[in-house]
Amino acid sequence: MAATLTTWIEIALIAVGAFFLTVGTIGLLRFPNVYNRMHATSKPTTLGTATVFLAGFVHFGPGDGLPALVGIAFLFLTVPTGAHMIARSAKRMGIPFESNVTWPELPGTPEDDEDD
Repeated sequence: MAATLTTWIEIALIAVGAFFLTVGTIGLLRFPNVYNRMHATSKPTTLGTATVFLAGFVHFGPGDGLPALVGIAFLFLTVPTGAHMIARSAKRMGIPFESNVTWPELPGTPEDDEDD
């Protein structure tokens, strides 16, 4: 019974991961500009990949599944940083935002164009 329950948990985690990865891919293909596409590729794919890693952890157990947990931690550290850098580069390249969305300019910080 325990092996069956573990197998069903693995299947559910992989199905959830595949769903979020598919949503991220559809967002990448359908959204209109780099900012929306970046959002679609960073958040759902992070969640999808993390659930697939979690399925690996459930399958291999605490000993051999430890790299899956390390992968999740690495993912949560690197994806927001990468998304932020893509957005910042797009802003520096002059790609406009949709409608009335603006980039926050904090008082006392140098302009982005000055630190190039």
